[in-house]
Amino acid sequence: MLSTADVSPAGRNLTAAVAIVVALVLQVSVANRLPLPGAVTPDLVLLTVVALALTGGSLIGLVSGFGAGLAADIIPPADHTIGRYALVYCLIGYVCGLASDEMDRSSVVPFAAVAAGALAGTVLYAGLGMMLGDPRAGWENVSRIVPLQVLYDVLASPFVVWAVLRVTRRFERDRSRDRFDLPAARYRALSRM
Repeated sequence: MLSTADVSPAGRNLTAAVAIVVALVLQVSVANRLPLPGAVTPDLVLLTVVALALTGGSLIGLVSGFGAGLAADIIPPADHTIGRYALVYCLIGYVCGLASDEMDRSSVVPFAAVAAGALAGTVLYAGLGMMLGDPRAGWENVSRIVPLQVLYDVLASPFVVWAVLRVTRRFERDRSRDRFDLPAARYRALSRM
């Protein structure tokens, strides 16, 4: 497995930005229009933040969560206080990024992180809504939405996490060659100059 130092920072940042934009577009144009039972849809943006955090660590999770959340706060049909998603996704990205070292040790970690992230994200978002006086954030709505939200997120997670893992691996450099590695013959030729 490649370490964070072996990944191009520009490639990683560009990949994260593209993944977030694609997730936002798919969330608004496809996922929000799915006629699923309970009128709840999978949160593709949250899943993307969790996948980026699992692949990049807590800092990448924190920054991508804040950026994705802020974009989700302002993209139509935004009908809530700006900053709620930014705070929630930022916290979820950071916490899920702490589990990134465990990804190589267990194949259950991504699913557990997605389930925990979906549960915590839904509860945090509703809790912030209650504190800010959102009338839709009552306990009866939250108790109905949370199980379905977690279920839909866990069911959608293999596809989103796989896609993010696939895309993020495109910008990793080959570990076997470093810019200071030179073949022995060339090294000898350079040393004679």
